[in-house]
Amino acid sequence: MRILLTNDDGIGAPGIEALYDALTAQGEAGSVFDGPLLGAELVWPIAPLTVQSATSHGVTFHEPLMVRDEAVNERMSGVAVDGRPADCVKVAVGAIWPERFGQGERPDLLISGMNAGANVGINVIYSGTVGAALEGAFLGVPSIAVSMHLGSETPDFARGARRARLALERVLEGGLPRAHECLSINVPRTEIGDAFADEMPEVVVRPMNTHGLNDKYERRVSPGGDVYYWAAGGGLDFRTTDDGSDVQALFARKVVVTPLWYDLTAGPESMGRWTARLGDA
Repeated sequence: MRILLTNDDGIGAPGIEALYDALTAQGEAGSVFDGPLLGAELVWPIAPLTVQSATSHGVTFHEPLMVRDEAVNERMSGVAVDGRPADCVKVAVGAIWPERFGQGERPDLLISGMNAGANVGINVIYSGTVGAALEGAFLGVPSIAVSMHLGSETPDFARGARRARLALERVLEGGLPRAHECLSINVPRTEIGDAFADEMPEVVVRPMNTHGLNDKYERRVSPGGDVYYWAAGGGLDFRTTDDGSDVQALFARKVVVTPLWYDLTAGPESMGRWTARLGDA
């Protein structure tokens, strides 16, 4: 099995390094594992050159996608793409992967992460991490986004990645997701010095919390007298949190799995109501 690894924090981000180590059973994050995830023969990072957080599913059309081989550390090397997360997946599946392995070849599994910050609730709409996974699913590659909730203390990415690896093993023990399936996995707060970080939380399946954020902006004035606004809201400060939602479970420090789908068509009630109004037989 061959795994494509990407993210939205950049190829040199601590989250992707820690997850790579856990997936390949190298370094601190992977030291407790006997071998690579599902016996993978390859985990190949193809990720953005720079931070691309909250770029959602944006893609590049009018500029070249510059790529270069990148040795991140003594264990991990890959390809850095000067573009967005979805760009990385599109160019990886459409060009880089077949150039290396042959025409028609593609990854067996795409993993996007590990993101520094949770992607629950409406944040999945904004997330570049999720955008990359959804792009992979759209292209027919089973895809999983992995994110870690950040608290007020220093995050422990190595232990967080170990939790993510254990969660992935649970998810994949019955086989890979289907060709166009996308899962989002959120790991609870894992912080340095937190005894809870050594425990494996319960893994639960929960739907998205679909309430908006309490957006806040600071009004500022530049030295030149121009007014501007700086986003000052909390990324997980939702107007309401529903019982049984992904947000509630994550705050209860559980590993949350949410199946996602890229078809944004509204449900049968809305389709039927608009079909009746417009007389479309």
